[in-house]
Amino acid sequence: MRINGTALLVAALVVTLGAIAFPVWSYADRSGTGQANVAAGTVNTQWGPLTAADRDLIVRVRLAGLWELPAGQQAVERAPSQAIKEAGDHLIVGHTDLDKRVRIVAAQLGVELPNQPNEQQQGWLQEMTAATGAEYEYKFVNLLRASHGKIFATIAEVRAGTQNDVIRRHATQANQTVLDHMNVLEDTGLVDPKTIADVAAAVNPPK
Repeated sequence: MRINGTALLVAALVVTLGAIAFPVWSYADRSGTGQANVAAGTVNTQWGPLTAADRDLIVRVRLAGLWELPAGQQAVERAPSQAIKEAGDHLIVGHTDLDKRVRIVAAQLGVELPNQPNEQQQGWLQEMTAATGAEYEYKFVNLLRASHGKIFATIAEVRAGTQNDVIRRHATQANQTVLDHMNVLEDTGLVDPKTIADVAAAVNPPK
């Protein structure tokens, strides 16, 4: 049985406030990967080797929640149709849980996490906030479907190659959440074929 996302708004705020207990690093690139995380290379842990790609996944999952959770809250509060409200509800439920998990994983593995969305993600939130009606619904669905499609491919790649038990479990959990969100966004019937094509080009660039 699923919990209504509106009932989790307080919990989401607690998650946001709790984030200040974690260090903040600055980032310039769009993926949000901290240079310190990448530069560390592969290190040994009690759960197996931890690679730069493993750390990057942790950071990207955290970044996803930092903008998708408020996007979901906004949809529940102001979307004109029930289908978009339902998608927002899924985002709230999924990212409230996933953000709690990713912070535990980061603490276990010593990975520093950001505490705010990156510039691109902040721009997406601003786009949605400025839109209304049908334009709002279109932007909500397609911006989020594009973002989920890209991280879905990253999760699969890391899950297939990681030798770290904690990362393997985390990738499996993240995969389930992202797949649920992709499905509910697609169920709105508003996903633009161009969005899918752009995601495919991004995750499988021409050789």
